[in-house]
Amino acid sequence: MRGRVVAVCSVVIIAALVAGVGLVTGLVLRHVVQTAPLWLAAGVSLWRPRVAAWLALPCFLFWLALMIVIWLYLLDVAHLVNGHFSPVEIVMTIVVGLASAAGARGAARLLRPFSAMGAGLFVAGAALQLACFRLSFLPGIAHR
Repeated sequence: MRGRVVAVCSVVIIAALVAGVGLVTGLVLRHVVQTAPLWLAAGVSLWRPRVAAWLALPCFLFWLALMIVIWLYLLDVAHLVNGHFSPVEIVMTIVVGLASAAGARGAARLLRPFSAMGAGLFVAGAALQLACFRLSFLPGIAHR
């Protein structure tokens, strides 16, 4: 099961953000929307692990970068984000960061050989992740 790492790491991130952060903050819908690309990658990984790896890699990198930015804020090193983070949210940043790093590593192992189709899937995954994240800030979603 070559796609198992991609699927498991995707599910861990989804669970941490939706069930962990979403339930604590009351923003479940927002986190479902934000993690939608990982839901897709987890599903695709059951049948097409390499396709899932190409789609998931930019998502893993996005979430890892965001968790690093949050920790830089929490450590008062940089202020690229702001806000209050509860203890549960802080723990979830660690869970999401570790799952993102493991998922990126696992996905990278499946990406050989490089292909134009793979590059297109990577770009599509990145665009989908950015679009879903942006969409989650719309008023109808942001506070649900």
